Amino acid sequence: MSLPLVTTAERRHRLGRRHRLAPSARAATVVETADSVVALHATDAATVFLSARARLAEGGPEAIERALYEDVSLVRLLSMRNTLFAVSTELAPHVDASTARAIAAKERRTLLKHLDEDGQGLDAAWLAGAEAAALDALDAHGPSTGSQLSAAVPALRQKITISRGKKYEAEQGVATRVIRLLAADGRIRRDRPRGSWTSSQYRWVHTEPWPAVPAAEARTEIARRWLRAYGPATEADLKWWTGWTLTDVRKALAAVGPDQVRLDDGTTALVSPGDTGPEPAPEPWAALLPGLDPTGMGWADRGFHLDPAHRSALFDYAGNIGPTVWWNGEIVGGWAHRSHGEIVWRLLGSPGRAAEQAITAEAERLAAWVGEARITPRFRTPLERELVA
Repeated sequence: MSLPLVTTAERRHRLGRRHRLAPSARAATVVETADSVVALHATDAATVFLSARARLAEGGPEAIERALYEDVSLVRLLSMRNTLFAVSTELAPHVDASTARAIAAKERRTLLKHLDEDGQGLDAAWLAGAEAAALDALDAHGPSTGSQLSAAVPALRQKITISRGKKYEAEQGVATRVIRLLAADGRIRRDRPRGSWTSSQYRWVHTEPWPAVPAAEARTEIARRWLRAYGPATEADLKWWTGWTLTDVRKALAAVGPDQVRLDDGTTALVSPGDTGPEPAPEPWAALLPGLDPTGMGWADRGFHLDPAHRSALFDYAGNIGPTVWWNGEIVGGWAHRSHGEIVWRLLGSPGRAAEQAITAEAERLAAWVGEARITPRFRTPLERELVA
């Protein structure tokens, strides 16, 4: 029996609807925007806000700040591919169990190894004491930056030497490492930053670790949600997106029980069980998505929405996507934010007059939403640099 066919056009229709990018599909809440793509990249502070903005029907930065810092319905976790993501608190225990626990354990082993090699007698007991003192300081003083914690906790001002005797020997303070470990363990979380919503200089607050979920169960839930948002896709795509081992990917997919479909290039891919029917075309839509937006970073193979000839202009050397212009499920250009506030963009092709009009309107909407803030991606790409210049 032949497999159901999912064309490139239908994949793009799915992207518009399920990623909440088509106007009629835009979300009412910030949590809905995060859940629509499973997780929002958060390495760059502005990405969380700009990714949510593109998918929200209404609301400004304050709505996203409320979700992050008041309702705490959205939280940042070091997770997939050892990258910072923002996820809903409903999904957070599954992200923690499926991915973050292993990262936290590796972080602890690495720091303990460096403490031992430093030769000052710092060990697991010393580290436990430093962590406890940091938590006590947060309880006493409330939300605090890393600098404020270091001022309050003498142990965090300790310095160690990494790779002693080698050409790349370096002296490092332990504060950042201890804070990172506490965050990876779920004992502290990022609170409001110093400055505006574009800042990554977070304050930290004491919190409780996430409820325990069996790792296999957690991976199955992540795979199920990812397939719903990103399918048709392959096990190689899921492995890339999660950073899991191939064995874990295959076990999670087996538990989900996906269906297979045929793509119009003749290859096969996976979709959620029963999700094989044609996707209705949404109304035409344009989007200006930020660097590291999850829609641009959702698959290892992006051929259905990106002309390979444009990759060098839109990605940095490490494979991080920059700010992109989308038209009906396809990347058609890039954009940048100049210092005086202008949103500028360039097409990498000829999508037509209707596309240009829609993109112009979307750029104006973005400029009004950003207001006095200025957006400089953490990972600069060739086209973004050129547009700013």
